[in-house]
Amino acid sequence: MTQAGAGITTVNPTTGEDLGFYPYTPAQGIDQVLEAAAASQWARSRVEDRIAAISRLSNALETRREPLASLITLEMGKPIRQARAEIDKCVTACRYYVQELPDILRPESFDVDGDRAIVQVRPIGVVFAILPWNYPWWQVIRAMLPAIAAGDTVVLKHAETVTGSAMAIADLFKEAFGPDVLQTVVVDAPTASDIIGDSRIAAVTFTGSDRVGALVAARAGGALKKCVLELGGSDPFIVLADADIPAAAAAAVTSRFLNNGQSCIAAKRIIVHRDVRDSFVDALVPHVHELTVGDPAEETTDVGPLARHDLRDSLRRQRFQAMTAGSRVIAETDAPESSAGAWFSPTILEVEGNNSALLSDETFGPLGALITGADDEELISIANSSRYGLSSSLWSTESDHAAFVSARIDAGAVFVNTISATDPRLPTGGIKASGYGRELGRWGVYELANLQALRSRDA
Repeated sequence: MTQAGAGITTVNPTTGEDLGFYPYTPAQGIDQVLEAAAASQWARSRVEDRIAAISRLSNALETRREPLASLITLEMGKPIRQARAEIDKCVTACRYYVQELPDILRPESFDVDGDRAIVQVRPIGVVFAILPWNYPWWQVIRAMLPAIAAGDTVVLKHAETVTGSAMAIADLFKEAFGPDVLQTVVVDAPTASDIIGDSRIAAVTFTGSDRVGALVAARAGGALKKCVLELGGSDPFIVLADADIPAAAAAAVTSRFLNNGQSCIAAKRIIVHRDVRDSFVDALVPHVHELTVGDPAEETTDVGPLARHDLRDSLRRQRFQAMTAGSRVIAETDAPESSAGAWFSPTILEVEGNNSALLSDETFGPLGALITGADDEELISIANSSRYGLSSSLWSTESDHAAFVSARIDAGAVFVNTISATDPRLPTGGIKASGYGRELGRWGVYELANLQALRSRDA
């Protein structure tokens, strides 16, 4: 395993200042990490031991909430109130598994033609996790806590942007679980590919773009490794003619601009019935104008900078292309004018026709698209026209109407009269170019476990 360059320098996206330098993990160090993960006794741990360790992690997260949240804000620009909420959500997930793990891991018994049979949840081995920067802690908890609960060990390659958080994650997991249950490596992409192919790796989980996800899946498939992919999204936010317009408009703004617009399950395509378009826009515009854009360390900030300057530049290109193609601004709030920070003004554009790049491509930042449809059929058609199928949100005051439309939405989840959000009690994951496999709940545990069947007949 070889790596170009000496390591990673993290940068504050608000100021452009360097935060820290992290050398790449040398080849010998990577081998030691993999060997420790493969030799770990965690797979043989009792359910009670796992619950105790998860409880320790929960307590550590609560105790260190403020410094961990501040580090998130420094490294990727998340507003501090939202950074605290991210840590709180991790605590909630820990508490869920503390409560539910005995039932999730309890063997299920059957009678099969007079034979005794059970299905038991056993570990699959070492999971290699390649995870993104937009929710530095939640992405790890969401993807890896279920696997660890199943008895797996984890080797984490976190996004370069949040390497400081990755080190903090490794430290807290070491305190809670011991030295070899979750370990962090700092590696480049070619080295990560080598790790996927290593015989000590049993499975791979990846969250990120569909382009990179295809490469990870190909590498994992070539090595016959189980793979879970949570990829991009261009989630529809569908407003039916009988929707509660004020509630829908407020929720659309919250969903689109949460986490500085950098969420896979954000309301990226706001699809509105033509009959309520004007009232919806009238209700939406004030919410956009009320957003406070600025220093994410300030308590009053709603939207901070993008996590990197190249992400801002990509979003600027998408906006320019959309405007050139005839889109128009219906709501915008100015961001600070500073070349040092990765700033982008939160904007909603209205597009005509269904061939806009804002509808076909993912916009990962505070840029949303609004389009209208003449009836339910057209709204459904627009919603399903994307190559993505991660999540969706649907708004209607009539439960039967909402049920009829939601049943025809091609997505991993449909949220009715509420915004898309992950929850430890529910599975999360997508279809189509949004990936495959599920995280969270009992389904997340089973996804990276060996569901072993045992059938026994008296001699």
